[in-house]
Amino acid sequence: MRGKILVVDDEPIILRSCERTLSPEGFDVETVTSPIDALKREDLNKFEIIISDLRMPGMDGIEFIKEVRKVNQQAGIIIITGYPSQETLKEAVSLKIVDYLPKPFSPTLLLEVVTNTMEMRQRAAVTDSRPDDYTEEMVQKLDEIIANYKDKPGGLIPVLQEAQELFGYLPPVIQKHIARGLRVPVSEVHGVVSFYSFFTMKPKGKHNIKVCLGTACYVKGAEELLNNLKAGLRIGASGMTEDRKFSVDTVRCLGACGLAPVVVIDKDTHGAIKPVEIMHIVKQYE
Repeated sequence: MRGKILVVDDEPIILRSCERTLSPEGFDVETVTSPIDALKREDLNKFEIIISDLRMPGMDGIEFIKEVRKVNQQAGIIIITGYPSQETLKEAVSLKIVDYLPKPFSPTLLLEVVTNTMEMRQRAAVTDSRPDDYTEEMVQKLDEIIANYKDKPGGLIPVLQEAQELFGYLPPVIQKHIARGLRVPVSEVHGVVSFYSFFTMKPKGKHNIKVCLGTACYVKGAEELLNNLKAGLRIGASGMTEDRKFSVDTVRCLGACGLAPVVVIDKDTHGAIKPVEIMHIVKQYE
């Protein structure tokens, strides 16, 4: 069993979709139509991942998450919503959610988000590893970045952006260093890094490939395209080729639905790609 998951949503079709997608992949999935019923469960603290809708009768998702956190601090919480707003998502981040899924979402995107969340929890359970370039010189540069924003409101995100440009990614050891420097909780730093798609906790290859798994792209064959890409590049669990030349990520939407399916390589957007064409395009970057 890959992990224990609870899905809370008042729409039965969403519950069935989650169960049909995740159970065959080895996850132990249980579903509940009411957040109030979910909170009555004596085993609520046993779930490694909780997926919850934001708008539900009786109790909204934010209130539900607040109650969950009283009994289960370690669960990776994923919210699903058809009505995302900056204010609501900001409040959800403060409650240490890991990710969110906009409705409607594809089975591939659901599996990708759940798998990433489970891997994130596993990484958090082991000793932090330091990047090879976490040298005294690099730490000094990071401290200079922190000093530039230390007393400025909203300084966390620009510090994270510049730190990622410096190191290439944001592993736990760097997140903790930033938290100490800015005097903010590590959970706040981790929440921001894990929530916004432009931050990454995994090292990237020389060329980064982003495959859109939004609804329009999924319908047009993005899943087959992604499978061909991973097979052609021999992408392993790290999401990167052995020579670190290419890394592959998935995103919810690239804002180019009319060109579906869409792939971005570095800063180049490629639209209306047939799955059989993807490796020919990638070879242009070798």
